[in-house]
Amino acid sequence: MRILVIGSGGREHALLHALHGNELTVAPGNAGMSRLAQVRPIDVSSPVDIVGLAREIDAELVVIGPEVPLVEGAADALIDAGIPVFGPTKAAAALEGSKAFAKEVMQAAGVKTASATRVESADGIEAALDEYGPRYVVKDDGLAGGKGVVVTEDRAEAKAHAEAVIESGNPVLFESFLEGPEVSLFCLVDGETVVPLLPAQDHKRAYDNDEGPNTGGMGAYAPLPWLPEDGVQVLVDDIARPVAEEMVNRGIPYQGLLYIGAAWGPEGPAVVEFNARFGDPETQAVLSLLETPLADVLLAVAEGRLDEIEPLKWHDGYAAMVVLAAEGYPQAAKTGGVITGETLDDPSQVLHAGTKEEDGEYVASGGRVLGVVGKGATLEEAVDNAYRIIEGIELPGAFYRKDIARPAIEGAISL
Repeated sequence: MRILVIGSGGREHALLHALHGNELTVAPGNAGMSRLAQVRPIDVSSPVDIVGLAREIDAELVVIGPEVPLVEGAADALIDAGIPVFGPTKAAAALEGSKAFAKEVMQAAGVKTASATRVESADGIEAALDEYGPRYVVKDDGLAGGKGVVVTEDRAEAKAHAEAVIESGNPVLFESFLEGPEVSLFCLVDGETVVPLLPAQDHKRAYDNDEGPNTGGMGAYAPLPWLPEDGVQVLVDDIARPVAEEMVNRGIPYQGLLYIGAAWGPEGPAVVEFNARFGDPETQAVLSLLETPLADVLLAVAEGRLDEIEPLKWHDGYAAMVVLAAEGYPQAAKTGGVITGETLDDPSQVLHAGTKEEDGEYVASGGRVLGVVGKGATLEEAVDNAYRIIEGIELPGAFYRKDIARPAIEGAISL
C-alpha cells in the first residue's frame, strides 16, 4: 500500500516502523526516517499542500500524526479529494483544539472531568485563582504541543502562566485538580465503534521525581501493571464510547485516534484531556508491542470498516520509552550538537524526533532529540533495556530522566 505519513517527530518515526512493508512517504519527516520512507518537505499547516503531495504519490492512505494539520482541516480536504485519511475532521478535532468544546461534549455525554472556568481577559484571572486554588491547574485553551498546562501550588506561577496565555491571544482555562495516577489510552474510533489499544503512562515533567517544568513528554511505558484487569473496559465504557456517541449525535462523527488522558481517582477515572491523534511519547512504547499489521487497521478506520476487523493481537511483555533531550529543553533547547551511537539507525531501538543530517552525521535540531525503546518480559527488564541503549548514545549536554516507570516497578502506584 502507498502510505503518506504527515509529521516529523518520534511519533511519526514509530508509525513508519509499524507500517514497514508498505511503500512509505513521510512529510516533512526527519533525518532518521529516510531509512524507512521517502522524505518530502511540506507545510503541515496547509491542507492544500498535503492533498497535493498525496495526489502526486497516488497515496492510498494518509496518516496524520500531529494536531496542527487536523485542526486546520487536512482530513476534510483529503476526504473531499477522495483520498482515505486516518484522522478526524476539523470539527471533530476540536476535542483537542478547544478544551472548552471538549468540556461541553463531556458534560452532554455524562463523562467525568474536572470542573472548569474559561477566562478570556486578564481581568478575570484573580477571581479564577480565588476559586480554584490552592492547587492550581491552568491550561491554554488551544494547541500548545503538550506544554500548555501548569499544575502548581504557587499562585504567582499560576497567574504568570494565565497572563502569558491571554497575551498569546488564547483564552485560559482554570480547572479543579484531579486526584489519582494518570492513564493514557489510545482508542481507534469510527463513529460509534471503539477499539482500544494498550494503556500507557507518560512522564511529563523534565526531571526525576516529577520535578521541573512540563514538557511534551520525557518517557512512557506500556501496559500498566497496576491497572485493574477491567480498567481498559471501564475507560471505554465510561469515557470513549459515550463521547463517540455524543459526537455522532452532534452530526460530527469521530473517525481516527482518540487519545484519552485520565486521572484514576477514588471514584474512578476522570478525563484530564483529549487529543485527536496518537500521543507522543506513548505511541513509541505502545506500537512496539502491536503484532497486528497497523496499515490494515488504519485503513479500516479511514474507510469506515473498523467494526469488521479482527481483534488486535499484541506481543507479550512490556515496552518502555526514554527521551533523550537537548541541553536547555524545554525552555531553550540547544541545537546543533553531533549525536553518536551504534543504534541510531535501528528503529526497533531508537526513534528520531529532533534530528537532521549534516556532513554525514546526525545533529540535534529540536528539544526532544531521540526516543529509545526497550522491551522485556517484565516492566523492569524493558526499562533496563531502554537505559542500556540510551547509555550508548552521546550528545553533548543532553539529559534524560532516570526514573521512567520506576514508581510502577516499585509498586508505588495503586488505585
